[in-house]
Amino acid sequence: MYKKDNHLTKVRDFNLILKHGIWYNGRFLSLRVLELAKNEQYFPPTADVDKFKKQLKLAINVGLKVSKKAVIRNRAKRQIREVIRLIMQTDGIKEGYYLFFVAKPEVKEKEYAEISEEVKLLLQRAKVLK
Repeated sequence: MYKKDNHLTKVRDFNLILKHGIWYNGRFLSLRVLELAKNEQYFPPTADVDKFKKQLKLAINVGLKVSKKAVIRNRAKRQIREVIRLIMQTDGIKEGYYLFFVAKPEVKEKEYAEISEEVKLLLQRAKVLK
């Protein structure tokens, strides 16, 4: 599991990424990316601009359309989270981005290796990898 500092939690941040982020679609995952340096006008007025620009926040969404069973949804979420953690451990993701992963129903039939490939492919397409 990646650090708590990297969790996208605030409603303000979710609204920001959903309104101004760019979609990158894969076969069974989608990625919404927001580059913070290009969206300074939406920063909170009390935030330190330099510090705010250098943060990296992530969220993973595996909805009910994937499966009604929480066990299956949680398994998909854990696998995606582990791939991201391993990439972050090697300093593979650039700072200054909000990343929002959304799972499609096909993810429940995929193995860890396929999910890992898909996450890396989406991050490369979004030019977020170092």
